[in-house]
Amino acid sequence: MTASPVLRLADGHGIPQLGLGTYKTAPEAAAALVEGALRLGYRHIDTAALYRNEREVGEGIRSSGVPRDEVYVTTKLGNDDHGYDAALRALEASLERLGTERVELYLIHWPVPSRDLYVDAWRALIRARDDGLARSIGVSNFHPHHLQRLLDATGEAPAVNQVELHPRLPQWELQEWDAAHGIATESWAPLARGRLLDEPALAEVARRHGRTPAQIVIRWHLDRGLILFPKTSSLERVAENFDVFGFTLDDADRAAIDALRTDERTGRNPDDD
Repeated sequence: MTASPVLRLADGHGIPQLGLGTYKTAPEAAAALVEGALRLGYRHIDTAALYRNEREVGEGIRSSGVPRDEVYVTTKLGNDDHGYDAALRALEASLERLGTERVELYLIHWPVPSRDLYVDAWRALIRARDDGLARSIGVSNFHPHHLQRLLDATGEAPAVNQVELHPRLPQWELQEWDAAHGIATESWAPLARGRLLDEPALAEVARRHGRTPAQIVIRWHLDRGLILFPKTSSLERVAENFDVFGFTLDDADRAAIDALRTDERTGRNPDDD
């Protein structure tokens, strides 16, 4: 069975580079999708309190037959649960819904600067990690100035920064900032929610490799050392998205994909909260 490469985070823990995203996966479909993905070889599942499918994600993990300690689970703190005590309570609630004693990665989902509580939330995540409730901790949708504030306040950098990232929005400068501070960059919406898959340049690269445009974009992320978790509700697509380890891109391929940059977001800017 094919396995995802495992990257080493700055805290010493490994993380499967390619996983399954469950954003907008309906609760009634989530369990079967997660179970199917794990049977296909996936070992990294990404969810969040905001997605309202944590309970079903947990059910899918248990029904897959894959031992819990072989599955890497990420979940995230909701925007209404910032603050020290609130964040700790929220994690306990997520663990209860998932049916597990800890998660491998817990993230602050958005900085929500209008509330100005993300530093207190970060202190809570440090406590949760130290108490064994989360193996690694990180953030999502943080710009460098948000990250610098966490560092200034606590001296601790997140292990992971999960952001919208795809060929149209490669966030090169953020990737460089993260790398300089020992932070792994993780891509959400790695396929730009499907919006770039009709690009002629991608179609040409895909034709040369006998692959789909989605597989080409996933390979681009892997080659860049990014962690990613494409989202789909189709088990057939789940399998297709994992079939990306039998080919490599060359410099001309990567240059054609890099040229797609427009800095266009499919989601909101974290500073707009």
